[in-house]
Amino acid sequence: MDGNPRGSDDPGAGQGALTQLRAWLAQRNLPSNARLPAERELCELLGVSRGELRKALAVLEGEGELWRHVGKGTFRGVRPTEEISSIAAMANLTNPAEVMRTRALLEPQIAGEAAVNATAADIAALEFCLERSVQTRSWRQYETWDNRLHRTIAVAAQNSLLLALFDTLNAVRRTVVWGRLRIDPAGPPADHHSFAEHQTIVAAIRDRDREAAAAALRRHLAAVEANLMRVRDAAE
Repeated sequence: MDGNPRGSDDPGAGQGALTQLRAWLAQRNLPSNARLPAERELCELLGVSRGELRKALAVLEGEGELWRHVGKGTFRGVRPTEEISSIAAMANLTNPAEVMRTRALLEPQIAGEAAVNATAADIAALEFCLERSVQTRSWRQYETWDNRLHRTIAVAAQNSLLLALFDTLNAVRRTVVWGRLRIDPAGPPADHHSFAEHQTIVAAIRDRDREAAAAALRRHLAAVEANLMRVRDAAE
């Protein structure tokens, strides 16, 4: 029998596996792109079941701590950008306005799926992103946590194809920018509009409200686009 004697119906088992995996990674301080042991070996090392381990791996993948490649294994760090020439080609064919319209079409649907399918670990990861984003002191830090929050929503949808589409769109978005000029160069103000908007999105996902989650993300993207346009116009 695979894994831990507590059984998969123990409500604390999944969180315990995540804690064990975090501790194991912290002790080894693996370099970026180092491959982790196979799942069976990790289960034995951590004393957890295969199901518990996979949930923990999914959480850390959503946080950008790990990446997985079917048939090759699990690796430390952020997934390397694949088919860079393809992403660059798409970026050359599009523009920021198209990117925002595409986000408005795709991401609200992903949020709705997340509201239906998110696990307790997914919701905990979203709340962690919320907490860290409001503590940031620079735009770069904020954008890191903002990006992680949106990707964690995509992970919570529990749909590998939707996640792949999100990752492709996100790679294009990070290539196609209006520029990094901001009205306040220091960092996001305490009343930055995205803080409350993100909280509303996560609350709807936590409440399992598909329509509210989709609507909240749609409103958030509209506010993001309006703010980007305002900053662009002010810079011209």
